[in-house]
Amino acid sequence: MSSIPETVRILGSLLVILLLFALTAALVKVDMSPGPFFSVTMASVWFINSFCAVLQGSLFGQLGTMPSTYSTLFLSGQGLAGIFAALAMLMSMASGVDAQTSALGYFITPCVGIFMSIVCYLSLPHLEFARYYLAKKPSQAPGQELETKAELLQSDEKNGIPNSPQKVALTLDLDAEKEPELEPEEPQKPGKPSVFIVFQKIWLTALCLVLVFTVTLSVFPAITAMVTSSTSPGKWSQFFNPICCFLLFNIMDWVGRSLTSYFLWPDEDSRLLPLLVCLRILFVPLFMLCHVPERSRLPILFPQDAYFITFMLLFAVSNGYLMSLTMCLAPRQVLPHEREVAGTLMTFFLALGLSCGAAFSFLFKALL
Repeated sequence: MSSIPETVRILGSLLVILLLFALTAALVKVDMSPGPFFSVTMASVWFINSFCAVLQGSLFGQLGTMPSTYSTLFLSGQGLAGIFAALAMLMSMASGVDAQTSALGYFITPCVGIFMSIVCYLSLPHLEFARYYLAKKPSQAPGQELETKAELLQSDEKNGIPNSPQKVALTLDLDAEKEPELEPEEPQKPGKPSVFIVFQKIWLTALCLVLVFTVTLSVFPAITAMVTSSTSPGKWSQFFNPICCFLLFNIMDWVGRSLTSYFLWPDEDSRLLPLLVCLRILFVPLFMLCHVPERSRLPILFPQDAYFITFMLLFAVSNGYLMSLTMCLAPRQVLPHEREVAGTLMTFFLALGLSCGAAFSFLFKALL
């Protein structure tokens, strides 16, 4: 896959996903028997997820060559997408429209979003700051790279924008890349970086990312979607789960992702990160003991709505923050020319965590 140019992978994936969503939206208005419709829909879902994996891996690989600030913004944008999906579900429930109209709206919305993404990506090469990072070569000599950055900083000062975001990011990157000069035993090597060597440097951070998503997907939404309000039937009971489960999770997950824009704690050398990640395992029994009426084994120890809301707040914030933190720390643990490989590897471990969490969700649901 790395032999295919990055631009082809990103734009090609976006175009294919756009066409598949448009096809699915058109099928909503076509009268089909359940069997063929289900087969076409499942095939479309399979292809969409496949190209999404290619797109996400390519984007994270590209972000690995940029300062960590941009990785944080990218991850925050993914969190906003979840908020839009939760709001769309609530609007659909509140409007009372029929299922066909609701489905058509669901599929047209991503078509518009993907088209806007294509336009934004095509405009990226026209930004001077983006051109600098996208044109960087792994084999570029460190001295020449630092000299180029110094020239860009001087250019900003001449233009009268001494505190521009470009200058801040370049200054941080400039300082970070001065360190390898003080360590002659680990010089920057030109050529294609080794995946195994990069993995040796980031394996602990990658393992933390796997565990974060394993815990999250093992209970959300398989267990959390079954939690109901303990109050009497009414409007609040009807909207309790969409608001307190899906909307609240996505909002607080976005907040957690955004926190890494202001600080990165603990850092890549701290052993506190694995401890914080492991502590999230406690959320599994906490959610399983909430108010889930459909159970046959475990008791209900937290029947009140306030317990579930509190658990969800902490659960979502920690998921967003720790996921974004690990994705930002991984490129900082490798040499500059290895960052793209590190970003791609972290995408693989992200998908691995999602798969493990989905597998454990069946087990935990059976234990209720």
